[in-house]
Amino acid sequence: MFDSLSDRLRSTLAGLTGRGRVSEADVDAAMREVRLALLEADVNFKVVKDFVARVRERAVGVEILGSLTAGQQVVKIVHEELTTLLSAGDGTLRMPGMLPVIALVGLQGSGKTTTAAKLARYLVKQGRNPLLVAADPYRPAAADQLEILGKSLNIAVYRAPVGTPTVQIARDGVEHARRIGRDVVIIDTAGRLTIDDALMAEIRAVSDAVKPSETLLVVDAMTGQEAVTVAQGFAAAVPVSGLVLTKIDGDARGGAALSIGAVTGIPVKFLGTGEKTDGLEVFHPDRLAGRILGMGDILSLVERAQESFDVKQAAKLEEKVRKAGFTLEDMLDSMRQMAKMGPVGQLVSMIPGMGGMAKEAQAAVDRGDLKRTEAIILSMTTKERRDPSILNASRRRRIAAGSGTSVPEINRLVKQFAETQKMMKRFAGPGGKRAAMSAMNTMKRR
Repeated sequence: MFDSLSDRLRSTLAGLTGRGRVSEADVDAAMREVRLALLEADVNFKVVKDFVARVRERAVGVEILGSLTAGQQVVKIVHEELTTLLSAGDGTLRMPGMLPVIALVGLQGSGKTTTAAKLARYLVKQGRNPLLVAADPYRPAAADQLEILGKSLNIAVYRAPVGTPTVQIARDGVEHARRIGRDVVIIDTAGRLTIDDALMAEIRAVSDAVKPSETLLVVDAMTGQEAVTVAQGFAAAVPVSGLVLTKIDGDARGGAALSIGAVTGIPVKFLGTGEKTDGLEVFHPDRLAGRILGMGDILSLVERAQESFDVKQAAKLEEKVRKAGFTLEDMLDSMRQMAKMGPVGQLVSMIPGMGGMAKEAQAAVDRGDLKRTEAIILSMTTKERRDPSILNASRRRRIAAGSGTSVPEINRLVKQFAETQKMMKRFAGPGGKRAAMSAMNTMKRR
């Protein structure tokens, strides 16, 4: 979603960091480009005006313009102000008491039901034992969907008989959670195609009945500035405590995500990507600012790795690296584990200095490069995977035919693997873990 904006900002700021001292005219020229980039990304024009004014005021100070690293300091100011722009309110998830209630509200189609399941999965990983409540009596399909998602996650779902009023479903759901010993309730409320008085009255009644500790508004980030209007409408009716921006992996311009908090004063607490239940990440303003400016986001990358990588497999791989026994089988296992971490382009953008390669890396996946690599390795015999040196011309022709690829592609893979092995040997020993991660990143980029 932020690709275009990120490219524009990186190229603009690179013009400042590529020189020593900068003048006030240089800053003004850069700020004009930043203003255009933000407006083209659909960021609210008032937010853009205030943002650029704050950056310029700080950047043209005597201590900045007189510095030999002025360009870098301007980039630092932009990062700090972008972080401030994204940091509306308290972004922590509040769950006080013995049985906190989280109500999800929003328009129909914004992704509330999927988000409810994603949030439940997230809370389970935090050591919680949630109950999902299907409180949309108007769309039986929504309750069906929540039941299916709950079953896939082994999380209980409360569903009332058809015709039960929404407020009654919410009350009964909380009581059911108390009876079966759950420690948090997530209520998936009904939505409408547009904001109307009936919807707002119903949401207020639910809020009054169950007193949620969090009322999270689920907003489709693909709707642009309309998302800001929706947030303002809901906030006027109920005490919305946080936002969940869904479809953040879409191809919209991303302006809503940048300006919604600044305009409404409501903090963004989660970002949702995709339809899978693991596609929910805690919103960290400084991390997103870093990713947009191409500075990377190592903390999020490490967190994803910790969630996705099998500890036992990682230990085995480390041992193999130390003994210089890394094989094509190990490379395939590493690729498969990294695939669990999310879209390649997104992962590459988290590595400092590599934001500009994110599109290229994702394009390689979209072309099917990794799938071809997997097909090639799977077309080899066990002996060939463990010792590629035995791959003569006839074996390579057989593998190419079996994998639907060409001999040059086989040759390229074998050469890349040999380079990876050399790197492994160079770092083998106490730094084995670092070597394994370097190799995985190398193969991922390719």
